Amino acid sequence: MIGKLRGTVDSAGVESVVLDVGGVGYLVHCSPRTLSALPAPGEPVSLLVDTHVREDMIRLYGFVTEAEREWFRLMQGVQGVGARLALAILGVLSTGALAQAVAGGDKAAVARAPGVGPKLAARIVLELKDKGPGGAADAIVMPGHEPGSPLPQNVEDAVSALVNLGYGRPQAAGAVAAAVASLGAEAATAALIRGGLKALSM
Repeated sequence: MIGKLRGTVDSAGVESVVLDVGGVGYLVHCSPRTLSALPAPGEPVSLLVDTHVREDMIRLYGFVTEAEREWFRLMQGVQGVGARLALAILGVLSTGALAQAVAGGDKAAVARAPGVGPKLAARIVLELKDKGPGGAADAIVMPGHEPGSPLPQNVEDAVSALVNLGYGRPQAAGAVAAAVASLGAEAATAALIRGGLKALSM
């Protein structure tokens, strides 16, 4: 199985890119978000890969981050979601925004992806609510915060409080992310906790 490819961009289309790895061109299917982040043809690039093997073909799917690949895999565990729809969702929502939508029960955000109707969006949110990958830094999206960097103390304290109440960290982080979106990053810890609990109850 291929788990990673490092080479140069040969050409890119609407749904895929051809990577030249040692003179061999690999066709890798990617989300629109990933494709827009790729360098120009001839430039080096490294992609994480999920390999799908069928009786009549082998298909490669490429991702910039591990979180993106994990969400791609998780979403396909939901009935009615295949690789194409999973990529469509990742093309509309970043991994942080997707984590926030799932934790906050935001079906409308997921339904923005082409081919995802309200019923399927509701199923995705319901089934993935406690399964999202990543920690708080992956799930919280706010202006000025670099993914993977430490969170502001008030936000981290709110996430820790929800974890202490028995919620999983990804779920707690997504709920606090929803509170941050509503109340602002400068909100007091107590307010973020209340907002997070409200998101979790939706």
